[in-house]
Amino acid sequence: MTLKICVAQLNLVVGDLAGNAQKIILAARNAYQEGARLVLTPELSICGYAAEDLFLRAAFMAACDDAVNAVRLALADLKDLCVVVGHPTGGDHRTRSVAVQSRFNAASVLCEGQVVATYAKRELPNYQVFDERRYFTPGHCVCVFEAGKQGARVKVGLLICEDAWFEAPAQETAQAGAELLAVINASPFHVGKGNEREQMMRERVLACGLPLVYAHLVGGQDEVVFEGHSFALNADGTLAGRAPSFIENSLLVQVNKALKAIFLVAPIAPDRSPDADLWDALVLGVRDYINKNGFPGVLLGLSGGIDSALVLAIAVDALGKDRVRTVMMPSPYTADISWIDARDMAARVGVRYDELSIVPEFEAFKATLAGEFKGLAEDTTEENIQARVRGTLLMALSNKFGSIVLTTGNKSEMATGYCTLYGDMAGGFAVIKDLAKTTVFRLARWRNAHDPYGTGQAPIPERIITRPPSAELRPDQVDQDSLPPYEVLDAILERYMENDESIEQIIAAGFAPADVERVTWLIKINEYKRRQSPVGIRVTHRSFGKDWRYPITNKFRA
Repeated sequence: MTLKICVAQLNLVVGDLAGNAQKIILAARNAYQEGARLVLTPELSICGYAAEDLFLRAAFMAACDDAVNAVRLALADLKDLCVVVGHPTGGDHRTRSVAVQSRFNAASVLCEGQVVATYAKRELPNYQVFDERRYFTPGHCVCVFEAGKQGARVKVGLLICEDAWFEAPAQETAQAGAELLAVINASPFHVGKGNEREQMMRERVLACGLPLVYAHLVGGQDEVVFEGHSFALNADGTLAGRAPSFIENSLLVQVNKALKAIFLVAPIAPDRSPDADLWDALVLGVRDYINKNGFPGVLLGLSGGIDSALVLAIAVDALGKDRVRTVMMPSPYTADISWIDARDMAARVGVRYDELSIVPEFEAFKATLAGEFKGLAEDTTEENIQARVRGTLLMALSNKFGSIVLTTGNKSEMATGYCTLYGDMAGGFAVIKDLAKTTVFRLARWRNAHDPYGTGQAPIPERIITRPPSAELRPDQVDQDSLPPYEVLDAILERYMENDESIEQIIAAGFAPADVERVTWLIKINEYKRRQSPVGIRVTHRSFGKDWRYPITNKFRA
């Protein structure tokens, strides 16, 4: 006896209830034609993940109910088909003037025009980017339903995302008679997360003795990316199938049942390198942010340096050359090789390239402020004026033509404040905000060595990668004048900011106390800048943003 399951790995849009419903309906009908009799869609598939404070709006919750009903009615004619749809349900009510929450992160099983079961997520994550306890009440029940043709059915136990990371929900579902676990998910990407999920689910199937099918969301949503990477495991922990990452896909899983044993078979997408995952996450994050928000294209300041070069390569891979515009804005301190390399790269990737000198504006600012600054030496004030002139020009072009400005600052700069408010931080989307500088260099070399989109040549000129990084805001300036070597800075940043190691632990690991003190002090005093930076793509397990919540006004010092 066999059952075919379709894992509908969908790219959904938060709040596009009608569009998401139609995407689910189309995926279910196509799967039915392929012989599938159970279709799994991702967690909260009807509304997208995560809808955040939209969950607190009664009108939104009612519209989600309507969208689920639309899917139920649209698929009522498909005999023996069960479709699992993730959706929020419930709401708030008042008892003695106190608001009581009874809102659930749920999934319903739709079959032949009926809701045959509804399950409420039991384990609500409230760490890293997750904030589900703000919106939902945990469920307490198990959900086991039958799927397949009459006379040849499989008992399926339903879990939602975090439920499968704990022992009790799976064990209780197995005890309730489930023969197979179906887990629907929306778990944001960071490098290595896909393998972590597979390993955790392997532990789960070995503990409960049941095979498992894992349906995961794909796509970009503001600062997070979901990579897909849906998969299926047999009860002995062996990999039975895996969907490709970072694209929509319908993974068809064959369930073979002989006596009481179930064995799963499906296509297996190959393993990927961490840098391939990282590149595709950034490309998908840019593509979905731009397209889902309706921007016609992007523009960025191209400096001849490594950061803007990497952002340009990502943007072209995400959107195509015709939707990307670059602007080189030389100052009195811009080296000739900077504009030569900027021109070279723009020509390699085929984008529009313009040069707008900021010298007249810079001189005008200095002339206006000459009386105020009389007798004072030039310092970072004049450096910042240059950056702010550039930011003003880019935002003017954005306003006039509608394209969003991509900022080019990296995580090392965001951490230490090596960036200018209303200058190089001015823009709408920070593509490499969560990449340490050393990762920027590594990823640039990876992209030059690979051609995943068939461009035919290395996009980034070699000299851009090999020359010492510089903001070029004063004569002969290089980044290392103001910062420790990036290998040292980034290692301290990872230990302190991402892994929560103490200053004492970092020093004990062999780092110079002066470097540790300086980097951690810079992280502390620049919180006010980071709060004003654009939203950017999260690719590590701890990014500046929802993962990092520290007070700006803060006198504590370890």
